[in-house]
Amino acid sequence: MGEYDTAELLPGTLYMLILRTLASGPLHGYAIAKRVREVSRDGIAIEDGSLYPALNRMLVKDWLKAEWGISENNRKARFYRLTPAGRAQLEREAEEFDRMVRAIQLVMRTA
Repeated sequence: MGEYDTAELLPGTLYMLILRTLASGPLHGYAIAKRVREVSRDGIAIEDGSLYPALNRMLVKDWLKAEWGISENNRKARFYRLTPAGRAQLEREAEEFDRMVRAIQLVMRTA
């Protein structure tokens, strides 16, 4: 299975992946990227150049809150967590993604 970097993802997918990853609890940036890579079985790599700007945009949209803490390797890190608005956005993103996948599948089966 090939690895996809964030430049190859459908628009909006990066937000959805970050929101879903944070749904189970707060994480720092590196841990978000690592979790996505692990869960996707090395199929999706989120590069720093995409991750941190996306996290900052999500903070501005009030989908996330952030606070400083200490990472598992004893370094200062910014931990991100979902807000209620972020949970609602995750639901919207997931529904839209499911609609898009179904539409693509229809085209692939009939075109």
